[in-house]
Amino acid sequence: MALQVSFGVSTWLWTSPFNRDTIGLFPKIKAMGFDAVEIPVEDPSLIHIPEVKNALQENGLKPIICGAFGPSRDLTHDDPKYHQICFDYLESCFKIAAELGADFVAGPMYSAVGKARLVSEEQKKTEWERAVNNLYKVCEMAAGWGQDIALESLNRFETDLINNTKELMQLIDDINHPRAKVLLDGFHLSIEERSMEEAVLLAGKKLIHVQVSENHRGIPGTGQTHWDNFKKGLETVGYRGCVSIESFTPNVQELAGAVCIWKPLAPSQDYFAEQGLAFLKDWARDRFFTH
Repeated sequence: MALQVSFGVSTWLWTSPFNRDTIGLFPKIKAMGFDAVEIPVEDPSLIHIPEVKNALQENGLKPIICGAFGPSRDLTHDDPKYHQICFDYLESCFKIAAELGADFVAGPMYSAVGKARLVSEEQKKTEWERAVNNLYKVCEMAAGWGQDIALESLNRFETDLINNTKELMQLIDDINHPRAKVLLDGFHLSIEERSMEEAVLLAGKKLIHVQVSENHRGIPGTGQTHWDNFKKGLETVGYRGCVSIESFTPNVQELAGAVCIWKPLAPSQDYFAEQGLAFLKDWARDRFFTH
């Protein structure tokens, strides 16, 4: 059975942060054969909505809005002022998403990325409750903009709060809000899950976005990812959304350092995108092969 999905790519594959210049990637992304573009919102003030919207329409690309959660955007922080910073940031993200015609804002918005520590059970319980309570407020905010949130689990080196789909679904159950949905990233799944299929089945109909790269963050199809297992899960739950390539360029020092990419993962970033998309189309259309 072929997957009935669309294909996207993050502009993080080429550059950071997203700004006016990044819009120049859209014609190339469309020419490569992608249907959607992930727009990472590192600084909302750099997103010029009318220009981005016009470029999306001119190139026939669907926008996907992804949040970026640095140390100051932390809904589990001991100091509530950081919660408000995150609320204000997410309000901007929802506004951008709504005005560009996106359906959700995605990311690991429960905590700051890189907050990975060995903490006491008491501290973990406290931070979990903060995440639940604050994300309920975020869901209410999202509803006001006609948006969902797509929460993402991260591997153990990037967070200590939500590392696998079981924990993610418990968080969503505890939030108990219809706007709380799921993003699964194959890179993190390949580190933390015993079975990618089982992870997808746990997410079920809550799954609204999928990101992929290889287990080594490189070109899809060039590593050890269990693509057949992953696809079986997506088929079973009837996933019809976007499968989007998310990786990063080593040419932007701050971004590369944040995601620990110390060397090129492909001959060029264009090659990464083109080869990755070719593999994904074969994978989705039952012309599956491995490199």
